[in-house]
Amino acid sequence: MSKKNLLAKNISKDQELKKLAQLTDRDLFLNLRTSEKGLSNQDAKTRLEEYGPNEVSAQKPTPAWLLFLQAFNDPFVYVLALLVIVSIATKDFQAAIVMVIMILASVLITFIQEYRSQKASIELKELIENTSAITRNGETAEIPMDEIVPGDILTLATGDMIPADAVLIWTKDLFVNQSSLTGESMPIEKFVNSDHNKISEETALDLSNLVFMGTDVLSGQGKAIILKTGQQTFFGDIAKNATAKRGKTSFDIGLTKVSKLLLRMIMVLFPLVLLINGVTKGDWSSAFFFAIAVAVGLTPEMLPMIVSSNLAKGALTLSKQKVIVKELAAIQNLGGMDILCTDKTGTITEDRVVLVEHLNPLGEENRQVLDLTFLNSTYQTGWKNLMDIAVINYYEEQKQQLPYQTVQKIDEIPFDFSRRRLTVVIKADDHQLMITKGAVEEMATVCDKVEINGEILPLTDELKEKLQEVNQKMNRQGMRVITVAIKKDVHSDAIYSSSDEKNMTLIGFMGFLDPAKESAKTAIDSLHQHGVNVKVLTGDNEIVAQKVCNDVGIDASKYVLGTEVDRMSDQELQIAGDTTNLFAKLNPMQKARIIENLQTKGHTVGFMGDGINDAPALRKADVGISVDTAADITKDASSIILLEKSLTVLESGVLEGRRVFSNMMKYIKITISSNFGNVFSILVASAFLPFLPMLSMQLLLQNLIYDIAQLTIPWDNVDEEELVKPTKWETKGLLKFTVCIGPISSIFDILTFVLMWYVFGANTIGNQNLFQTGWFVVGLTTQALVVLMVRTRKIPFIQSRPAPQVLASLLAAVVVGIIIVITPIRAQFDFVALPNAYWVWYFLIVVGYLIAVQIGKKIYIKIAGEWV
Repeated sequence: MSKKNLLAKNISKDQELKKLAQLTDRDLFLNLRTSEKGLSNQDAKTRLEEYGPNEVSAQKPTPAWLLFLQAFNDPFVYVLALLVIVSIATKDFQAAIVMVIMILASVLITFIQEYRSQKASIELKELIENTSAITRNGETAEIPMDEIVPGDILTLATGDMIPADAVLIWTKDLFVNQSSLTGESMPIEKFVNSDHNKISEETALDLSNLVFMGTDVLSGQGKAIILKTGQQTFFGDIAKNATAKRGKTSFDIGLTKVSKLLLRMIMVLFPLVLLINGVTKGDWSSAFFFAIAVAVGLTPEMLPMIVSSNLAKGALTLSKQKVIVKELAAIQNLGGMDILCTDKTGTITEDRVVLVEHLNPLGEENRQVLDLTFLNSTYQTGWKNLMDIAVINYYEEQKQQLPYQTVQKIDEIPFDFSRRRLTVVIKADDHQLMITKGAVEEMATVCDKVEINGEILPLTDELKEKLQEVNQKMNRQGMRVITVAIKKDVHSDAIYSSSDEKNMTLIGFMGFLDPAKESAKTAIDSLHQHGVNVKVLTGDNEIVAQKVCNDVGIDASKYVLGTEVDRMSDQELQIAGDTTNLFAKLNPMQKARIIENLQTKGHTVGFMGDGINDAPALRKADVGISVDTAADITKDASSIILLEKSLTVLESGVLEGRRVFSNMMKYIKITISSNFGNVFSILVASAFLPFLPMLSMQLLLQNLIYDIAQLTIPWDNVDEEELVKPTKWETKGLLKFTVCIGPISSIFDILTFVLMWYVFGANTIGNQNLFQTGWFVVGLTTQALVVLMVRTRKIPFIQSRPAPQVLASLLAAVVVGIIIVITPIRAQFDFVALPNAYWVWYFLIVVGYLIAVQIGKKIYIKIAGEWV
């Protein structure tokens, strides 16, 4: 679609929404053929067929044919395709056929893995499917977002993601975050009616009575009629027509670096092999085809498949361990994570808050504090937190009776993250009573009186000191404390606002206990042992957080408060991030800033949280980790979803991420070093032999058999030592590894050359096929079996065993190569029968090579201090 047509489409859509926004409720119901009771189930079904699922382009699965075409989009496939074209142009059809088979094998396997991965991802997403509260047939229930249709009646509450474009018909202190559409981070208050005189001057996004797909509710509540769904929404247009691509992760950057390194090697060695063979043999045509075969040998055409197979296998393995992967690349980032930032509640605590104390300002048990808190928790209509539930449960279990004859709710000032208070206004008997509860520090700023034993006293410095002592005593016992205050007869009507939260009378404190999980200490100890430092980023006060941290083994001797974070420069915050494990009294943006500065220092940072206020930090982290019970916007910001809120479950994910990365690096390092050794051997042989050391067809066959044998690498076992530290993409060590380990194979290749030349007399052009056959068998065997040596830093089989399927595939490659040579099939590839005496020398060379690699491996580890 052209920019002009797209602009016209958006203007048309904007005008249509603005027109609907001006209608009365009655006209809206008539226009959309609905009512306050919502649609009937049959009508909703019909509209779903008419309008389609409430999905945007970005959410729809990629068609199979497009996945297949995308599998060709790889630099190594491009190299092979270019070589195929050259081979066809020079009428080397046999080589072209083999290379086409290699391309199709790589592409088909990559396609199958991606298709399976997408299918599994769709199935897994059903486990964490977002829902919305929709009224149909007069009953309100949670239904999947993709089943919502125009005309549905939507109920909104704090933490909800808005599923479609809608017009509001009722609101109560509704604040919405529209940053996904407008880029404006400040919350916007929404009302039922807009100023119709200004509508002509505004866009639909500016109207206060419209809400849009992709935005979320920060606080308050409301009801709306769905106007547009799916691709017809504003968000749908953005998803379909956005040109900006998502930024590359460390995984993408690392893979690109490896690909560039391999391609540079090909560009250097191809002309070198061509030149040496052309000059020494005088047959530039054969030299050209041989150089092409060498280039194919250097091309790790199975790399895309190995990567996607590893990630897909990791995602499926993690799903069985209650870890759902939304983005496959997040698996490697999970393995590379060296700092885990986590909220405190529910992660390292039981997430099972119980009310243990209700005290007056002097620290004495007080029934009035309990009654007032119960009224506040019961009559608030926002998202009830764990403390609200604990109060209600306690009150009902104790079978308490309210001290008032009649109670009627008048108004409410909902909670928000800046005030950290919530007020409910009730009419109790003959008085209107503002009941406010909130965080201790924030409540202290709005209270100037206290009530003690029925007497109201000014809040003197002496009483403030006493209040602080009571609060700190509760904190030291591990309690989470909130303050309760009241104010009588402020207004006669329901016109209360946050400006009324002043000159209040402090009634007392409520103490809640959320004990540390027994499993948390073990899990944190294990994460520490595996190189992951755990930091707590919490909105709670530092004393409670300190006690919980100490209970689970996190060093919280030093802490930083949110007020201090605001005063710090980025450099100061980076230093604090490295030396401090507890950050308390944080707001959402402070959490995100701390994570950003840790990343600046080169750390791979994960963040685990489930609250609405955690969404900015989840988006900022390298790995956003949430749970399936989290708020919709929180799950949407995450790349990993845990089906159980536990660090033990997360630890399993970290280790699986490292296994995935380790197996990917095995393939890369083994293949590049082996191929480099072979090319080095070819260069030596080309300089001294009067014929090619191996025909291009034979070299291509060897590569094809070897590549197929590598397909089982994703299922290989990984040594425990490889899981101890976070994994990083380090291409610096890759070249060093290749230069040190690769030439070992060249030594034994040269021994094979000497054997075939002097012992078996393959030293003339007439006997070149014998020479080539002998080297083919040794080359294929050593290339396959060396995987068993290089896959571990330990002694193979004795200290570290490969997975059965890996061992079977490598042995099968050797057997297939030998069968080709000892059966009549050999004639198809210009091989000849080998003398019986050859097999004794073959055995000695292979065994000698494997021993030499083991010795070389030990020397390399000692010098370099690293391995695969």
